[in-house]
Amino acid sequence: MVLTRAAQSGEVAALGLLLEQHRAGMRAVALSILGPGPDADDAVQDAALIALRGIGDVRDPAAVGAWLRMIVRNRCRDMKRAARQVEPYAVVPRPRSEDRAGGGAGVGVGATPEDVLDRLAMRDWVWEALEQLSPTLRLPVVLRYFTEGVSGYDRIAEVCGVPVGTVRSRLNQARGKLADALAATTAEAHSDARVRTRASWQEAHHTLAAAEAGDFGKVISRRWSPELSMMTGATRIGDGALIRDAMDVSLAAGVRQRPVNVAAGRSVAVWEMDMINPTDDPEHCPAALAWIMSLDGGRVSQLRLVHPVPLDGPATPDLYALTQKVPDV
Repeated sequence: MVLTRAAQSGEVAALGLLLEQHRAGMRAVALSILGPGPDADDAVQDAALIALRGIGDVRDPAAVGAWLRMIVRNRCRDMKRAARQVEPYAVVPRPRSEDRAGGGAGVGVGATPEDVLDRLAMRDWVWEALEQLSPTLRLPVVLRYFTEGVSGYDRIAEVCGVPVGTVRSRLNQARGKLADALAATTAEAHSDARVRTRASWQEAHHTLAAAEAGDFGKVISRRWSPELSMMTGATRIGDGALIRDAMDVSLAAGVRQRPVNVAAGRSVAVWEMDMINPTDDPEHCPAALAWIMSLDGGRVSQLRLVHPVPLDGPATPDLYALTQKVPDV
């Protein structure tokens, strides 16, 4: 119980000890469902990272073991049902009432973005540890565990411009290095992750409002890097003028965007959007879009646009076409 409370207060050493204390039970669950092999190890590692973002939701410290085993069990069942890896949980599962004392509802259907941030924002020290990873390891971790629509292995592979096998390898490397990074950053001063995430949320709204007012070019010139690169995978396809023109065409067609999820660190930020098509052209664009931004000194230096579920038909000459662009060779 003491370890759980300490972990909830942000003590990295306590969280490490807590996970180690329950690792045998977590592994036993994985082995009972998946059998011996790398999938069982992946399930336990995934559950440990999921626990990082949800440890504060455990109301009864005595139930933490059941909570961790439940995460492993759910993860294993999903892996066994699917022919491929499925999307991880958008909301961390909580212990059922019979597994823990006390109540506590999850993030409700009517929850505001602020409610979601308050419940699911990463602890400052977790984001600090993520910043210690190399960019090639950090981006897959952020996409896999802190986004909703870009968390599948195939989508991460598309964003990074690498095969799915490489994504799995990088995630495995990152999981091991993250444990060391968490321990290494325990005593360091941490920036406020919630403040940064709220600021990024406001920036997303401001950027869209400026674009609708015809000022997207000003946002790019004032707040984004003059060396901005538009990327497809690992290939540069253009600069700020490309995204500006594509946004203008998209808005002229009546398409609007609404932020639904934000993940923000010092060096990477992701804005996930709902795409709202005009009533006379309801299939103009896919239903969702992710802005994946690399940051340098707080300014966007690289931007990748990814539709989690692309349309089957031909691309229109706007943001959607930009995400489907194949670089010249």
